[in-house]
Amino acid sequence: MTYTILRTDKAEDQLRDLIFYIADDSGDIQIALDYLEKLESAINRLKDFPESGSLPRYSILKKQGYRVLIVERHLIFYRIFVEQEEIIIYGIVDARREYRNLL
Repeated sequence: MTYTILRTDKAEDQLRDLIFYIADDSGDIQIALDYLEKLESAINRLKDFPESGSLPRYSILKKQGYRVLIVERHLIFYRIFVEQEEIIIYGIVDARREYRNLL
């Protein structure tokens, strides 16, 4: 079964802000685009392997059904909806930040 990937507006905003930050910080748009491709590739793998992400360390997030995919220093939080065959991406955050309140 192949799942459909959806993203919340918040996740879209976080992704856009991240890519703009990388481009600005590095001064090289190609570095940002390469990282975007890495993130998109990891997210797209969830279509066929939805449980490939691990359980988050915070119990509140586990209880709410979140899973987390790690891509370098960023965490992609998502939930699987089996009956609808959907995965919803809720957040893309820097692992070095306190992320519980960012979702």
